[in-house]
Amino acid sequence: MYYFTRREFIVCFRLFVLALAGLFSISNTAEAQVLGDPVDVSRDFWKMEHVYFIGNRVVHFDAATGAGSLEWARHTRQTSLSFNKIDVGLARSRSTEFPGTEYDENPALPFSITFVSPRTVRLRFTTRSAPLSNEPSLMLASDPPRDNSWKVEQTDKVVTFTSAHGQMRLIKDPWHIELYDGSGRLLTRTQTLGDPATFYNPVPFSFIRRAGDLSRAFAATFQLSPDEKIFGCGESFTRLNKRGQKVNAYTRDGMGTQAEIMYKPIPFFMSSNGYAMFVHTSAPVTFDFGKYFDQHNVIYSGDEELDLFIFLGNPKEILSEYTALTGRSPVPPLWSFGFWMSRITYKSEDEVRDVAAKLRQYRIPTDVIHLDTGWFETDWRSDYKFSASRFRDPARMISDLKKQGFRISLWQYTYFTSKNEIYKEAVEKGYVVRNEGGRLPFEDAVLDFSNPETVKWYQGLLADLLKMGVGAIKVDFGEGAPANGLYASGKTGLYEHNLYPLRYNKAVADITKEITGESIIWARSAWAGSQRYPLHWGGDAENTDSAMAATLRSGLSLGLSGFTFWSHDAGGFVRRAPRDLYHRWLAFGVLTSHTRAHGAPPREPWEYDEAFVEEYRRALNLRYSLMPYIYAQSKHSAERGYPMLRTLFFEYPDDLTSWFIEDEYMFGSDLLVAPMFEEAKERNVYLPPGSWIDYQTGKAYEGAKWHRIAAGQIPVILLVKGGSVIPHIKVAQSTSEMDWSDVELRVFSREGSPVSGLFSLPDGNLQTLELEVNRRGAALKNDPLQGRVKWRINRVEIK
Repeated sequence: MYYFTRREFIVCFRLFVLALAGLFSISNTAEAQVLGDPVDVSRDFWKMEHVYFIGNRVVHFDAATGAGSLEWARHTRQTSLSFNKIDVGLARSRSTEFPGTEYDENPALPFSITFVSPRTVRLRFTTRSAPLSNEPSLMLASDPPRDNSWKVEQTDKVVTFTSAHGQMRLIKDPWHIELYDGSGRLLTRTQTLGDPATFYNPVPFSFIRRAGDLSRAFAATFQLSPDEKIFGCGESFTRLNKRGQKVNAYTRDGMGTQAEIMYKPIPFFMSSNGYAMFVHTSAPVTFDFGKYFDQHNVIYSGDEELDLFIFLGNPKEILSEYTALTGRSPVPPLWSFGFWMSRITYKSEDEVRDVAAKLRQYRIPTDVIHLDTGWFETDWRSDYKFSASRFRDPARMISDLKKQGFRISLWQYTYFTSKNEIYKEAVEKGYVVRNEGGRLPFEDAVLDFSNPETVKWYQGLLADLLKMGVGAIKVDFGEGAPANGLYASGKTGLYEHNLYPLRYNKAVADITKEITGESIIWARSAWAGSQRYPLHWGGDAENTDSAMAATLRSGLSLGLSGFTFWSHDAGGFVRRAPRDLYHRWLAFGVLTSHTRAHGAPPREPWEYDEAFVEEYRRALNLRYSLMPYIYAQSKHSAERGYPMLRTLFFEYPDDLTSWFIEDEYMFGSDLLVAPMFEEAKERNVYLPPGSWIDYQTGKAYEGAKWHRIAAGQIPVILLVKGGSVIPHIKVAQSTSEMDWSDVELRVFSREGSPVSGLFSLPDGNLQTLELEVNRRGAALKNDPLQGRVKWRINRVEIK
């Protein structure tokens, strides 16, 4: 029999423990990795071989400049055995680098605290001894300003910064940062090892040094309050409140609207506690909003620097601050607010002209006809040329249709197969992404938008179409830029993958603006800053009730992430839309900033039945009659960074119940919409404080309570906030035919109540309309347009 020496036994035992730890790591964090899978940064924070550095104490800090150095205490993962189980925790460790004189065991690294405005704080940390970088950022609208209004007080232990809206405290040892509102209420604070005292193993505010390549990643850990709710993160299809969820901010073809993956992840979230955070990076970000450990909100970032903007205020104040930093949406052209008719796919001039004729024949108000993948000679082969065999004269077709009130929208994408004739030119001229071996990473060639020459060449392809009269370019895909690519920017896919949609959006928006003078694209993918290039739609929804509900949640989440304008495919995308679902979804769609029918054919109402044509027309007539309201609210929202589709709590942050509602929304400031997500005649509707009037019936409801309300002739519940005036216009078959000199002001108010609303001519400034209501009717207090518009004032009979 062989007996182990003591040394051999120790080595074998350590190997055994590491094997157990590896099994623990795999069973808890690993998933099959295939091409395109989202990156979950949190996985690396459980690996035994990495070194962990935990924020420990402030070594130096200059309150005047906001610059300092922070010591990070070295730890490693270690196992412990107790009560027949293995636990993996963090323990202090010694330096293992050689020569030891050249590397610090507990490095002191630069960090900074600066202020952008009285409501916005910027925290920056780095994992290396080099100074914090100051590279230009495409995610920001401009260089962040420096606000000097914050007052500073300091002692040996604490530095306190105070503004009119809140307070930030830097506690030196043990290091913490605490955030308070203007009343002195704690909003959140950093969490380090021992916060809180627990037998469990939550991840503290730290960074790792990976054993595989010595790269770094951050875990920024903050405290969550027991009843705190989290919103945002981009166009997320999961439950509206992200508390208890893990969210990977990594662009990926969503393949539908009912999964965790996202076309439009945005590394921004908003808290019900009165603050928000923006992780300023294009590297992968994983948010753990109390999923692993309920008290902790952990921001895992794949970036080696952590650049974190924190905003103070209510939802409106927060979004105004965030969009002041990352940019606001310009207002798209008026025609874009009309109806977009589409399917997969119109593929010939005869077909397009026939659809246009039938839209007018059946009196379906429409402004845009979209041609999807079939306008090329070969379906899906994006070569930027109309099929010569199926389009006799595309320029004349576009011109003729424009005279009839139609714009043309064209699909395209930037993945080129070797059968595409422009593939060879793009590859030979170096316009595409290559990998570290100098080869194409994929079967397709993917344009490298970090290369200015690529952008110029690509925009030339689009310019020819826009000069022909095309109104809008569909900016499809963009979520799949090579993660292993080497880009002309000098960066890898670690940073360029998520940034690709923003570069893509910008390239198309810029050339469209240059040629047509209008701010309009139709895009699927996005990243922080993409809201500057409207507009975006919700991707390939399934044709189900659940997908319809998830679509609304995603639009609300995107709106809470800085996007004013957003749309979706009425009826769902994947298959022929079931009649009842299509009817209900269209009623939801016409009360969205932009309205499109698109997906598997047929989409045209006359392909269903005669009654459906009438129902379709009725829904679109509602939208077109509301165009003055929609346009004015769009201007108001865009100026402030507000979404057109708003959660109830966005308008009513002091109403506790509003924070729980995810199946209703405010359409602008004065209309509340409750879509019908199931085939039913009525549903439960929560109304925020105030009085509310059913738009379709005139029935009044008391706010701050639940009601059982029946849908009207149009299958949606639409209520008007009491005291509102909603401007209407006579329905026309396209927005180009609308008479803006004759406007109806429909008053929803009881006698003696103040009444106001917004109005703007298409070429004018935003105006506030104020009316007086008495027994004789309603009248404008003054006419801000001084006779340019004939106002027809009608007071709605309230039942």
